[in-house]
Amino acid sequence: MEVLAALARNCSLAVLFGCIILLPSAADEPADIATGTRLADLLRSARSVLSNYQSLINDPAIGDKHLDGERFTAEAITHYAKVTGHELMSDDLSERDRRLVQAQIEAMREVVDQQQQDINRPGIGFKGFVPAVFARLMNEKFAEKVGNEAIVRVTAPEVLVRNRKSLPDAWETRVIEQVFTDPQRPKGDTYTETTDVNGRAAFRMLFPEYYTESCLSCHGMPKGEIDVTGYPKEGGNAGDLGGAISIVLFE
Repeated sequence: MEVLAALARNCSLAVLFGCIILLPSAADEPADIATGTRLADLLRSARSVLSNYQSLINDPAIGDKHLDGERFTAEAITHYAKVTGHELMSDDLSERDRRLVQAQIEAMREVVDQQQQDINRPGIGFKGFVPAVFARLMNEKFAEKVGNEAIVRVTAPEVLVRNRKSLPDAWETRVIEQVFTDPQRPKGDTYTETTDVNGRAAFRMLFPEYYTESCLSCHGMPKGEIDVTGYPKEGGNAGDLGGAISIVLFE
């Protein structure tokens, strides 16, 4: 059975994501889907805010950018409400959802606050505090807080992974290589499955993310050319699968 559960909307990398595939399983699956989608959307909103501030962060002529964790989280929450059409902390959230969302908010605030010395360092242009780095640090903080309940990470096809911490696990690899490449599958559909993670029953979601024009300055052509971050470009094109947000919700 397939049910349309989410519409395409913008994210921090200006990528698109699509619909949720509901697989027959537990009765609480719709609640898990709503929880996982909320976590993915908030991560995307946070990345988008950081992406919008790259010019400011990398301006060598400005010292104090006045971009602390409090300001950043407020803007990420506002962005979330704008792109989803829903308030982040609505009255109908479960106790678990409030706990997980609050952990994400605290994680992004702590990461931005811990980067203040680099963000505000004058006389230096590119700081290296790009959305991909921010997302990894934020997800690591999140895991420190509630990793016994949920895991959020960003991964990609193995050939595109630049940081080995982001390598896909066996389940993610299978979905990326066998499900997301299926020409009969609607592009952008999110995959869900109840499975086992580290010996525990878990509900898993994988949200595909695709390159857009804004991604190609680092990930486009010519393939092999060194980009601003010091990595060789992947030679991607707009619309290519560039990554995925992976959500684990332990039962």
